[in-house]
Amino acid sequence: MQLHPYLNFNGTCDAAFKFYEKVLGGKITLKLRFGETPMAEQCPPGSQDQIAHVRLESGSMVLLGSDCPPEFFEKAQGTVLSLNVDNIAEAERVFNALKENGSVKMPLEKTFWAVRFAMLTDQFGTPWMVNCEKDN
Repeated sequence: MQLHPYLNFNGTCDAAFKFYEKVLGGKITLKLRFGETPMAEQCPPGSQDQIAHVRLESGSMVLLGSDCPPEFFEKAQGTVLSLNVDNIAEAERVFNALKENGSVKMPLEKTFWAVRFAMLTDQFGTPWMVNCEKDN
């Protein structure tokens, strides 16, 4: 059994996943737009190019997402994506990329459990923790 985070967006899924692909060093392996689905003719005007489903893979990590119909969209609440990295340089790179146009809740710094830890919300409203337990 595997657990894959699924992120919902309000029209920004395509931009978010292009950003995550770059930051996380992964590859988008599937991208399906509403206009490409069997329900294309039933989609509201202007939603044809929005994302019905996207899959990003990076190593063993899988991140999924879509643009939610506006009436079903809810901001992320009570959950955080925790990204665990193997060295300080990677923690700094990822943190600096994710914080671009976002908001930092806790800067990247040494803690009693990690050589580097940070909390932030990225420009798309996704909350993240960056954790580096030891510098390999």
